[in-house]
Amino acid sequence: MAFGGAATLAPLAALLLGIYLGRLVPGGRPAIANTATVVTQIQSLSHLVTVKYVFEKVVVIEDAKWYGQNRLLMVAHGVVKAGVDLRNLKPGDVKVRGNQLWLTLPRPQLMDAYLDEGKTEILERSTGILRTFDQQMEQDARRQAIEAIRKAARASGILKDAEDRTRLQLAALARTAGFEEVHIEFR
Repeated sequence: MAFGGAATLAPLAALLLGIYLGRLVPGGRPAIANTATVVTQIQSLSHLVTVKYVFEKVVVIEDAKWYGQNRLLMVAHGVVKAGVDLRNLKPGDVKVRGNQLWLTLPRPQLMDAYLDEGKTEILERSTGILRTFDQQMEQDARRQAIEAIRKAARASGILKDAEDRTRLQLAALARTAGFEEVHIEFR
């Protein structure tokens, strides 16, 4: 059998072409695609956490080296909750005069942000021929997704919604307790 037949040269040519093309891709940090974050649900809650936003975020991480590329595509399903921490109330923050109530509350804040692991899924993992898959990529994608949903929640007005819903819920509670006038402010 003679060396150099077309069947023998095809894999070798593909390998050399892959190495050559890999050198054209700039090295360094993995490229991260910036994708849209979409609000999929806004839900009112009845305890210290007064609002919950549910987001989906597509995260793409590519790590190209001269000897191959790793790629991860994940759809992250995230939850962000906001409300008021009533533990920060001070004695002067609650004033009662007859059937009137004045409350001065701390500003709403993000209480929790996490990925729903049951709905978050990896759609694609690819590894170059000469590479091993980097397990850290998945953790990096999860961290980036949580940070992205936090930013998206703030940009979507979650803190304003938390303030409005806190006002509504505490005013309703105070009225059922017999207060006719309820004034709520945030510091």
